[in-house]
Amino acid sequence: MNYEQMTNNKVVLRGKVVTEPAFSHEVMGEGFYDFKVSVPRLSGQEDIINVTVSERIMDGEEIKPGNIVSINGQYRSYNKLEEDRSRLLLTCFVREFIQDEGEYINHIELTGHICKQPVYRMTPFKREICDVLIAVNRAYNKSDYIPCIAWGRNAKFIKNLAVGEKITVAGRIQSREYHKVSADGTDETRTAYEISLSKVSLLDENGGVRDKSVRI
Repeated sequence: MNYEQMTNNKVVLRGKVVTEPAFSHEVMGEGFYDFKVSVPRLSGQEDIINVTVSERIMDGEEIKPGNIVSINGQYRSYNKLEEDRSRLLLTCFVREFIQDEGEYINHIELTGHICKQPVYRMTPFKREICDVLIAVNRAYNKSDYIPCIAWGRNAKFIKNLAVGEKITVAGRIQSREYHKVSADGTDETRTAYEISLSKVSLLDENGGVRDKSVRI
């Protein structure tokens, strides 16, 4: 993994474990486990974040509901086949557990390229929103596709950016519930994950800042 791949996707989390680790998959004989962490927002709501950790890193850690964990990691995406359809799943991949007894933390920084035309809209309460999908390079010629949402001034800034442009963003991992109505009329509650952006900068290909916006 080169320097860019180590620095273009950084997550710092400190939150409460809400589920027991469950076996997810195995790669070259090494097992990986999934669990969920809750991080409160200033509003009092909570973001429930998926976390994936290898058995090697998990060894010796007290990962059980109610315990507080602090994590350095990366936010990753992968496609999972469900009901004959591919679904994008997002998880915080643990690089290390850290010793930290401070406040709750939910912070992410990404650098990548816009891979789909941003979608700008206005809420019924006249709040400006813009959705953007960012492709972030990973080792072994892979990429993570991370959905982001911007508000206000950041939404205005992003809506005019083109597919392929390079940006760096900062914000928090956000979870929200929504209702999915199937063809047979069944109403299912699902959880969507995205990055709520607080800072956006447009870069040149050498990494220099061409323009930037900060949410107000």
